[in-house]
Amino acid sequence: MALSRILRAFGPALALAACIPTATPPRAPQPRAPAAAPIPVPPTPKSAAATAYFAQIQQALLAQGLLRSDSGADVPFTDRMLAENFLKIALYDEYRRSGGGFVRQETESLLRRWEGPVRVSVRFGASVPPERKATDRARIASFVGRLAAITGHPIMMDEANPNFFIHVVSEDEREALGPTVRAVLPNLSSGDVAGITQMPRSTYCLVYALSEGNSGAYTRAFAVIRSEHPDLLRLSCVHEELTQGLGLPNDSPRARPSIFNDDEEFALLTDHDELLLRILYSRELRPGMTAAEARPIVFSLASRLMGGDS
Repeated sequence: MALSRILRAFGPALALAACIPTATPPRAPQPRAPAAAPIPVPPTPKSAAATAYFAQIQQALLAQGLLRSDSGADVPFTDRMLAENFLKIALYDEYRRSGGGFVRQETESLLRRWEGPVRVSVRFGASVPPERKATDRARIASFVGRLAAITGHPIMMDEANPNFFIHVVSEDEREALGPTVRAVLPNLSSGDVAGITQMPRSTYCLVYALSEGNSGAYTRAFAVIRSEHPDLLRLSCVHEELTQGLGLPNDSPRARPSIFNDDEEFALLTDHDELLLRILYSRELRPGMTAAEARPIVFSLASRLMGGDS
């Protein structure tokens, strides 16, 4: 469903711009007029067509018994299956970076996760109605709290100083998102940026995550969710992009019950996926580990989490 693209930056440059106000005599406070309510932006024909299309997609998936929103408790898995799924999902990338952007090719990679706090901000396009914004913001904040509890890692909402940016935008707003993307992730190539601004309908949502060199430690992430999605598809994108952006970038057809599987069986984070996150943020692992280095530790962690049921 989603697309997680992992980026590595080498020697990022920093710049400082300062605005220093000149001294002025104090003025008496002036009464402020109440802020005008934002004027709703009507959907464009392109956005209206996307809304109808994704409503049909969700309806078709639900009719097939897919997009399950339960925890997957009826689907058994063993500690060995959990460990193998973790190695495939956390230590392999679904996409390979090329000169023109990303191409779909599974490649072995390094273990990546956040070492510092994850500070999440959600930004909405002007086309998103106020009531929809309030619902989305509340759901994202709730899921951020859940992820913090699962991982034991500091993950929080922070609109003042974010490093994990979520943009909920319409078709037209996404096509104009290039300057915003470059401001947050300045090392992106034009092909990388086009992956967002020219995102095909087959990609429901995506996240870019940035690590420094070969450290494996994430420092920034940028996620895009289509505002045209109906309710469940929209929430599934929140679950998948936030979780993938924490360090689970790949999908596997063997992962079940899981959102890290392109069959769309599960829409929301499952019990199996919570265990993947607990393994990922175990202090026994470290960012930058290879699959060979991580493998024995992962199997040991999975056995302990599952009570040794292999």
